[in-house]
Amino acid sequence: MKMLRSTLTILSLFQVAGIWAQEVKIFSLTDFDLKGKVKSCLVITDYGRELFEFNEEGFLTKTITQYNETDQDITYYKYNQGELVEKRMESYKNNALDESTSMANFYTIDTVPTRKVVEDIVSYDKQFLEREEYQYDDQGKLVRIISSNVDGVDETTFQYTPFKNELTVSTFTNGILEKSVRTSERKSAKGNHKVVLTKEYLDGEPNRATEEVFNENGRLLTTENFLYDISQKEFVSQKKFFYSYKDGVLDKVTTKTLNTEAVDSYIFQFDNHSPKNWVKQIVTPDNSYTTRVIKYYPEEEVNAEANK
Repeated sequence: MKMLRSTLTILSLFQVAGIWAQEVKIFSLTDFDLKGKVKSCLVITDYGRELFEFNEEGFLTKTITQYNETDQDITYYKYNQGELVEKRMESYKNNALDESTSMANFYTIDTVPTRKVVEDIVSYDKQFLEREEYQYDDQGKLVRIISSNVDGVDETTFQYTPFKNELTVSTFTNGILEKSVRTSERKSAKGNHKVVLTKEYLDGEPNRATEEVFNENGRLLTTENFLYDISQKEFVSQKKFFYSYKDGVLDKVTTKTLNTEAVDSYIFQFDNHSPKNWVKQIVTPDNSYTTRVIKYYPEEEVNAEANK
């Protein structure tokens, strides 16, 4: 569980074409485990660095991924009345902008008769890459994504199936099941837990699955990974992670397989800001580290913005 790697994984899902179609995501401070009026957060590890910048509302406005002294990616996010209207990803190689791999995403929002978002993606050398049309029902749920590019048109549909205290969201691409996510509630002696079971399919056949269990405070308690066994016709557990906390902060992650068990311990240092944020994370026994340099908006600047 390296924090920077987790962050980069989250962002990459929305900056490039991912495995699963999904609605447009607006990133905010909570997505990066940050609290308060954070202006920027520089994340430094032994394998790279990434800078995140936020506006006064806590929305992500800019990221810089530094690969080495000459190569970097810069992504800009532009908003209008709380809606993402533009995203630009600029790729620099040998300190020069690479127009063929740099792209701009433009969003058009329509709410009549129901919400619809159209995303046009073009490269900096003026090549059309893709158009995504996100369609919502009258309750605001995403029901369809129509993707158009030079290879043709694909349609992704979302089916919502409630049952007692469960909700299953199934994703179909051109009519073929690709993913299902079942969210349910599990009662225990320690309170009610939210259980999220995600199943992935390959050509409509079950392939792999992940089950996540959260406590009432939204903290992740366990993650279990499964692979589908064709001979047994069921999902078989491969690995399970157990997360423990101390004073609300991650303390240990225990990883268990059929024959092995490993424990990673987490040590955090926090800043003096209120609310406080962690500025250093050390994971033992491999002694990997993550350092965060956090800058905040001045209180007077925040108050001035609030009084406008």
